[in-house]
Amino acid sequence: MLKIRPFAPDDIPQLVLLLQEMQRHYGVPVPAADAIRASLNALPAGAGILLAETDAIMGFVAFSSLYPGPGLKPGLFMKELFVSERARGQGVGKALLRALARLALERGFARIDWTADRRNERLQRFYAELGAQAQEDRVFFRLSADALVEVAGATLEQRAGGS
Repeated sequence: MLKIRPFAPDDIPQLVLLLQEMQRHYGVPVPAADAIRASLNALPAGAGILLAETDAIMGFVAFSSLYPGPGLKPGLFMKELFVSERARGQGVGKALLRALARLALERGFARIDWTADRRNERLQRFYAELGAQAQEDRVFFRLSADALVEVAGATLEQRAGGS
């Protein structure tokens, strides 16, 4: 039976493997297990992870709370929804999104926002079938690497985490 529950420190060994699978799936560099463990042990304030499991962790959803502005209800930002290849098509992603929606409502939040790959039509259909609406009037931006350092006016020492 599929169970959805919050991430706990004891889950780190299995979640490391799933995060490595996710990185391979997206065709991006796969960090060493020690680096992933360290990042899971140091989740930033406000970050959350829900896990889907049967006899093993099958998927996860990572999210953070959002402050939308004065007089508006807060929301959640879903950073990542990932289901292991061996569990796709079994309702795991839908169960994770339902659990995240329940969590948002329990916290008095008004919405969940996220981004999706424009080229992944299957993923877009999945979200649309759940009632999600693409926000055509929004563009996703990112500041990272050298651009982040330049905008911050930071030195290379600050970029590396020094003082």
